Amino acid sequence: MSATPSTAVLTPTFRGRIGRDVRSGHYAVPHRYRLHLSLSCPYCLRIAITHSLLGLDGILPVTLLPAVPDHPDGGHSALRPLYEASSHQHPGPAAAPVLSDGWTGRIVSTHTPDILLDLSDRFGGSGPVLYPHGADEEIAAIARLCERDITEAAQRAGQPGTDRADHETALDTLLGALHSVEHRLTHRQHLLGDELTAADVQLWVTLVQLDTVHRWHLDATAVHRIADHPRLWAYARRLAAHSAFGTHLDLDGIARRHHAHCRGLEAAGAAVQIVDWVAHAPTEQASP
Repeated sequence: MSATPSTAVLTPTFRGRIGRDVRSGHYAVPHRYRLHLSLSCPYCLRIAITHSLLGLDGILPVTLLPAVPDHPDGGHSALRPLYEASSHQHPGPAAAPVLSDGWTGRIVSTHTPDILLDLSDRFGGSGPVLYPHGADEEIAAIARLCERDITEAAQRAGQPGTDRADHETALDTLLGALHSVEHRLTHRQHLLGDELTAADVQLWVTLVQLDTVHRWHLDATAVHRIADHPRLWAYARRLAAHSAFGTHLDLDGIARRHHAHCRGLEAAGAAVQIVDWVAHAPTEQASP
């Protein structure tokens, strides 16, 4: 368990958007913008996967940052000039992800949901439709399930000092969420049907975090119960073999980032790996 909340929560976010035309100020122009990502961060990993799914390599470059932020405040020194240019004497850490504007030298956005939508709506074209018409509520429901019922529940279940009742309540919430996704995948290739959507990107990154970070603070019995969802984890392995997913998976970086900030006690679940992510990842490492 991290000693402090995510820097993405602590940092005041920049909420600029990419508009449709020149009247919006920020509009989609090839090579004008740049993404700054640290693949050990789950928010950045979602953006990197989306960037690859949409085939944006040729029009929207990416700068990769170190797995572990190098500034004492938890930010990236390389991003500090962008933050200072965008907000004089910026009070918080210079955190990733960042979408920057090369024309102004300033930050457009650090807000992951907005960045993901703008990549799809303003730059996308050759890739899958990640936000299908009419699917907004379903995608939002999956996002809530990932954030509250999987990630937050796993954190509460592994929190040092949690009493037994609270631990069981959190674990039941987590297992209930996994069971609901297991059931959803009974007759579907992906969460919303036969095609990949933004919901799949978020769930896959959530499952990666569950297996590579959160299980370190759970007992072995809990991890075995988490692993007892065969369709769900087969789905995770299948997506890991997809070039837009597995090639961005920095397992060593995730581990180093976790251990750099973690203050929780390691539990027996640390020894019970659910997925052999290396075995299922594509052999060629691609840049986002």
